[in-house]
Amino acid sequence: MSSQEFRHIVRIMGTDSPGTLKTSYAVKQVRGINMSLSNAVIKKAGVNPDLRVGFITDSDISKIEDVIRDPVKYGIPGWLYNRQKDSETGKDVHLLSAELIFKVKTDIDQAREIRSWRGYRHAYSLKVRGQRTKCTGRAGKALGVKKKTMPQKSGGSDGGK
Repeated sequence: MSSQEFRHIVRIMGTDSPGTLKTSYAVKQVRGINMSLSNAVIKKAGVNPDLRVGFITDSDISKIEDVIRDPVKYGIPGWLYNRQKDSETGKDVHLLSAELIFKVKTDIDQAREIRSWRGYRHAYSLKVRGQRTKCTGRAGKALGVKKKTMPQKSGGSDGGK
């Protein structure tokens, strides 16, 4: 391995990763990065993907973070980004963590506001992507049959037999 001491927790782009993970899996733990982009980032940063992340140096981590922040500068193809042809700018951008969560939420809210079919499905908590709904997607709704209770007679004992 490396002469550097093993670190049990490594922080990459604000996300803590266990030091026992391989580098590509540790980079994948950052919200907004999938396995394909993780492998591309590690290749562009020049880091060994088979090395455990607990053994990589701080300079390697800073190289990885730099590639993640600006993938266009390092020539990573646009089809790996999570936001192609952004509706506001028209450019290919890659969003991470809180930016990604906020953008997805605003997209759903916009679809609801313009009353598109996708927005309608989101608003009524139905399946959005064309899945069948006859037998699935019933979680959270009341299921079963209510038992009717018979009204009890008032008046006391059974003396009229």
